[in-house]
Amino acid sequence: MTFDFDHPPERLGTDSQKWQKYAGRDILPLWVADMDFTSSPAIIEALQRRVAHGVFGYARPVKSTVDAVVQAMADRYGWTIDPAWLVWLPGLVVGLNVTAQAFAEPGDEVLTLSPVYPPFMTAPKNSARASVRVPFELRDGTWTINWEALEQAVTPRTRLFYLCNPHNPLARVWRRDELVRLAAFCARHQLILCSDEIHCDLILDPALRHYPTALVAPDFAARTITLMAPSKTYNVPGLGTSLAIIPDPTLRARFVRATAGIVAEVTALGFTACEAAYRDSEPWRQALLAYLRGNRDFLVDFVRRELPGVKIEGPIEATYLAWLNVSALGLENPLAHFERHGVGLSDGAPFGAPAGHYVRINFGCPRATLAEALRRMKAALAAR
Repeated sequence: MTFDFDHPPERLGTDSQKWQKYAGRDILPLWVADMDFTSSPAIIEALQRRVAHGVFGYARPVKSTVDAVVQAMADRYGWTIDPAWLVWLPGLVVGLNVTAQAFAEPGDEVLTLSPVYPPFMTAPKNSARASVRVPFELRDGTWTINWEALEQAVTPRTRLFYLCNPHNPLARVWRRDELVRLAAFCARHQLILCSDEIHCDLILDPALRHYPTALVAPDFAARTITLMAPSKTYNVPGLGTSLAIIPDPTLRARFVRATAGIVAEVTALGFTACEAAYRDSEPWRQALLAYLRGNRDFLVDFVRRELPGVKIEGPIEATYLAWLNVSALGLENPLAHFERHGVGLSDGAPFGAPAGHYVRINFGCPRATLAEALRRMKAALAAR
C-alpha cells in the first residue's frame, strides 16, 4: 500500500490553528507540532464509521480500544501493561499540569532539563509550584545531561522530575544507560518521574530504539508517570486523546484525585481514532517515518550548504522538529526576521533558550513546502 505525503489537502482557510496564525499573510507556518499530512486511512475510515452511527454521548473506552494500546506497548517496546494502569486524558499538557498538582505542594519544585517544550516549565507555575531548569550541554556534537548541575539543582523542596523522551526540541533519543542513570537519580532523591513519551513512535534513526522510562530499572515503575498519545505520530492532536500509564496504585489514585472536577473526558471520536491508530495504522506509520527521514536529510543538507550562520547541533534522531542555532546571524529578533521573509518558525526563548539564539522548525510537511520555506530562509539571510 502506498500513501501520498506530497499532496495533502489545503489547510489555509480551515479551522487549523497552525495556518490561521498567518491568515492573510504570505507566510508558510512551520511552527506548532502539527503535521500537514492527512492521518492514516485506517483512522479516517474508523471515524467515518463512528460518525455514521450518529450518536455522540459521553464515552468510555471499550475493550478493543484498551487492547489496542496494550498490544502496541507489548509489540513495540516489550512492555506488558495492565489495563488498570491507564488513565485517559484529553491532552498531554493536561497530564503535566495534573502531575504537578498531584505530587507537589505550592512552593515545591519541579525539576526539568532545558531547552524543552514550554509546558514543562509553565505547568508547575500554573498551580504555584516552582519550575527549576538545568541546561543541557552540547558535548562532542551531542546534547547531553549535565549530571553535576542536575545533582546541585536538587533541594529539600524538589518533588518531581519532568523528562521529555524523546526530546522536544532537541530531537534526541535517550539511550538506555542514560535512562537508568536518571532513574537512579530520581530514586536517590525520592523524586517522582513524569516521562512525556508523546514522540516515542517517531524514531528516525533506524539504529536506535525507544525505551519507556518505566522499564529501565527494577522496581522503578513504582515512581513513574508515563504520558503517551497517538496525537503526534498519527496527526490527530485536534481529537484530544492522551493517556497516563501509572503502574503504582497509590500514585494512580493521587493522580486521578487531582483530575476531579477539572479534567474533561475524552470524546467518542478520540477513542475511535486512538484504537485505529494503534491497531490498524502501522503500514502508514512506517511510510511516514520514511518520508520524514527524507525531509530531515533534505533539511540538514540544505542548512549545511545554503544557510551560513545557521547550525543544527547534534543529530536529528526523532520527531519532525529541528532545533536551529541562529545566534551567529546577529539578529535581534530572528522569529520576526524570518516571518518578514515568509517563514513562520517557533521562537526558542519560550523553550528556555537565550533570546535570539534559537528557532525551531517543523518539517512535518510536504517536501515542496519545506523546500520553499528553506529557499525563503536563504533569501532572509541575504537580506540582513
